[in-house]
Amino acid sequence: MVRLSNGNLIIQTVDFFTPVVDDPYQFGQIAAANSLSDIYAMGGEPLFALNIVGFPINELPKNILTKILQGGADKADEAGIPIVGGHSVDDREPKYGLVVTGEIDQENIWKNSGANIGDVLVLTKPLGTGVIATAIKQGKASSDSIDAAIESMAKLNKDSANALRGYNVSAVTDVTGFGLLGHLKEMCENSDVSSEINFHDLGFLHSVNELAMSGIIPGGTKRNLNYVRECVSFDDQLDETQKLLTADAQTSGGLLISLPMDDARSFIKKMNGSPIIIGQITDRQRYLIRVQ
Repeated sequence: MVRLSNGNLIIQTVDFFTPVVDDPYQFGQIAAANSLSDIYAMGGEPLFALNIVGFPINELPKNILTKILQGGADKADEAGIPIVGGHSVDDREPKYGLVVTGEIDQENIWKNSGANIGDVLVLTKPLGTGVIATAIKQGKASSDSIDAAIESMAKLNKDSANALRGYNVSAVTDVTGFGLLGHLKEMCENSDVSSEINFHDLGFLHSVNELAMSGIIPGGTKRNLNYVRECVSFDDQLDETQKLLTADAQTSGGLLISLPMDDARSFIKKMNGSPIIIGQITDRQRYLIRVQ
């Protein structure tokens, strides 16, 4: 976040990654939605973007690159912004993402700190994209699970952010590579609070539980769980697979929001019930997070 000489605040964020799905157009959409997410998670409005591209120009057909860029352009258009340029390099493995510039009102900045004791935690997208992306690479994902994951990952957090404005929002973060527990850990540390999560209230994408039980777990998800183990207390009835699912590394995940119960219920109603309450904020305890 940068303050300009006239007092206005702008936000800049950048993200890019290798393909998580086989279809190049859908990959472009997902990468663009993921790149835009940080702007929405802070309560900002995106203004414009730049492409970042790595592509093996002499090894893959150029129409694949065209489709990737078209997916990104269409998603930027959905966000209401132009892509005004960018930079590309000849790379052995395709990579795509955006540098996004946005603006924000200083009085309405959402931070990943400030969560209050008694707040509830709301999550706006289901979990499990990491597991499904790994299943896609292994050729073990069903068409239904692939479709569900693509729909979730390509969905902008724009509508959730717009609907959230006007409520007494305490803290917000988007759930991405560090998984639900990793991002919640950061929110709790920054707010000097603890939290309780109800595992059976968590929403997962189609077939995620079955895929995880069959051993399809991303390496990033395993690293995430190891990273948070010392500050998380799991109920004895939860098995290792269920613990891993709470730490699944997400691509273009939803918003994790801390706010009062009445505001949460009103927000969920405004969003037609798609966000869900997954837990609550408590006073600081030995463990930052308890998963029941």
